[in-house]
Amino acid sequence: MSTVDPVHNPKEYQNMLIDLVGEDDPLEVLERTSSALREMVAAAGDHLRIRPAAREWSVLELVGHVLDAEVISSARYRWVIAEDRPPLTPYDQDLWVDALRHNDADPLELLETFEALRAANLALWRRSTPEQRARDGLHGERGPESFDLMFRLLAGHGRFHIDQIRRTLDTVRGSSPQIA
Repeated sequence: MSTVDPVHNPKEYQNMLIDLVGEDDPLEVLERTSSALREMVAAAGDHLRIRPAAREWSVLELVGHVLDAEVISSARYRWVIAEDRPPLTPYDQDLWVDALRHNDADPLELLETFEALRAANLALWRRSTPEQRARDGLHGERGPESFDLMFRLLAGHGRFHIDQIRRTLDTVRGSSPQIA
């Protein structure tokens, strides 16, 4: 699967994530992410913190990144529902992964935090109205994004990174990668 730069090709990035969801219900996709992450962390064993290459993330860093996206999405959903066309500030995912030291984190803590936020966001989705889902904010790199679009993007984002975790595990198990 090719990677699209979300900053330099924002619309292409959106399309890639939407394509990963396809005709599937994004709610169902998002409901399955927690168990998939838990399975990947368990499968990683002693490969959890190993980077496949110098500028690539370990399994644990990928889990931390998925958590970061959930944190950001939590705020964006609420801003869009409550405020009129709020600005949606982009963030530098690499800075977050490094500064928050995800590779040094307790995997169980990352998973539990993710699961709590995901549950809150799914509950918010379920109680939201069609009008609320259509409301949008102005993303600093991608332009207008509705609650519905952001929800779909997050479903594709999870699928993308779960696949990336699988590829990372395949790589670190079959080579002599770098420990971060």
